[in-house]
Amino acid sequence: MYVLVGVLAIKVAAGSTSKTPDQKGALQTIAQQPFGHVLLILVAVGLGGYSLWRLTRALLGHGPEGADRGFDRIAASASGCVYAVLCALAVSILLGSGSGSGSGILGWSGGTILVGIAGAVLVGVGLYQGYRGWTSDFLHDSKTEEMSPRGRDAFEWIGTFGHFARMIVFALVGVFLLKAAIEFEPKKAVGLDAKLTSLAQTSYGPFLLGLVAAGLIAFGAYSLADARYRKI
Repeated sequence: MYVLVGVLAIKVAAGSTSKTPDQKGALQTIAQQPFGHVLLILVAVGLGGYSLWRLTRALLGHGPEGADRGFDRIAASASGCVYAVLCALAVSILLGSGSGSGSGILGWSGGTILVGIAGAVLVGVGLYQGYRGWTSDFLHDSKTEEMSPRGRDAFEWIGTFGHFARMIVFALVGVFLLKAAIEFEPKKAVGLDAKLTSLAQTSYGPFLLGLVAAGLIAFGAYSLADARYRKI
């Protein structure tokens, strides 16, 4: 998912695609490939499985290799819900149904509060991603002792770069959600696609967007390596 979003963001920076550089755009890209429906079914199953694993982690605690802090359970619960939504999005694309904008939430009773809370949470998540990248805290989640010295260095580098990219993305979307809630302007409650696209329209925008895109691809590579070495 992160690799595809990064690739789409690079194409947006180069002006060579109309696809949105977000999770939906990535899933639609998968669906349009040869055997796309089969691939998308596999991705949906993977997203659903990851969501169930994270929710199980939240309910039952750590496995034999992991730690068991209250914060870990909260984080597992949150990510489990996020990946459940992504799984549902993949299923909706398979069924041919669209996905509307979330900015309509501002029109609900108490909608501005919900959007404001979501924005604050995303900013907090972004800052936490930056902390994990700066301190290399993410290394504690993996069995680095099984890696070669060169492999560990590469793992740490791509993980650090990827976490900083996630910090930028989450913080950008969170800030604009907060701004939309405060000013009560639904059009400003934009998602990942609009924020990454808007980067390309600023001074040095294509360079900045390319850097963020490379970071997202790096996080994807880190995640693939983490699948091999993750403590569970």
